[in-house]
Amino acid sequence: MLGLDGVVGAVVGGLIGAFIIANVMLTTTAIAGPWAKRKITASFTDRIAVNRVGPFGLLIIVADAVRLLSKELIVPDGVDRPAWDLAPIVITFSALIGFAVIPFGSGLHLADPETGVVFVFAAASIASIGVVMAGYASNNKYSLLGGLRAIASNIAYEIPLIVTAASVVIFAGTLQMSEIVAVQRQPLVTFAGVTIPQWFAIVNPFAFALFTLANLAEIGRNPFDLPEAPTEIVAGFQTEYSSVYFVLLYLGEFIHIFLGGAIAATLFLGGPAGPVLPGFVWFYLKMWAFFLFTQWARSAVPRLRIDQFLNAGWKGMLVLSFANLALTAILVGVIV
Repeated sequence: MLGLDGVVGAVVGGLIGAFIIANVMLTTTAIAGPWAKRKITASFTDRIAVNRVGPFGLLIIVADAVRLLSKELIVPDGVDRPAWDLAPIVITFSALIGFAVIPFGSGLHLADPETGVVFVFAAASIASIGVVMAGYASNNKYSLLGGLRAIASNIAYEIPLIVTAASVVIFAGTLQMSEIVAVQRQPLVTFAGVTIPQWFAIVNPFAFALFTLANLAEIGRNPFDLPEAPTEIVAGFQTEYSSVYFVLLYLGEFIHIFLGGAIAATLFLGGPAGPVLPGFVWFYLKMWAFFLFTQWARSAVPRLRIDQFLNAGWKGMLVLSFANLALTAILVGVIV
């Protein structure tokens, strides 16, 4: 890249790629949070939403940024300052790091390690540490409850999430993201001249449904938004945050939603595969489709109680995910 060879070229190319991906995701999040979320929710609930600031209300993005960043950063008494300061940064950057191994298509792929699936789940899981840090360090009982609920959510639903992803790994025979995408490019069946690709969402829709539900729990969207349930614990782990720290938490939440969509698209929807349009465009549309699904869930599905939430994870999702894994292993063993 840019006429540079060897290590220098790889470093420069990586930095440029990281800059592009980070800015694309930050811009996407800026559109999704202040504007798209409000417009979508308003459509579901028969309201108008933002329409006064700029065309279609788009300048609300700038207005919200200025409003939030110009607010005073209030530090409550008794907080554990190092952990309280670091928590928003940990939550935000854990999601951005996860995009390093996601194949966006059109040649945009920062890294392709042989353990890509393990890396992306490990990176996304770091956010749970940030949530716990925020809840514990805030010196607030509601924040502490939000952090504890995040731990419960993480343990109860991350296991089914990873076990379901493992069924894809068994079918593809690799942990490498690019290879998983390549396997899904193969034709599954051709009917009347139309070729249906071997997307794992088509091959195993049950696993895709399990993964989508567990993914909702991981990103904290209805009916699984217990760590920040406003009707019960004010705002949970983020109650004591304001100004730029609140912006970072809000940013981290939405980046994690798109990371969840990116993982689902890569593992089950063929990644950047699609007709006519460039691969990057298809991948971007699939991430937005997942975001629209989460906003539908937020508007249409009621929140579970904490006991229902944990029972569904431990007694339902966990059992079903292991059953799916065992069935996949048996089928692959018989076919191969």
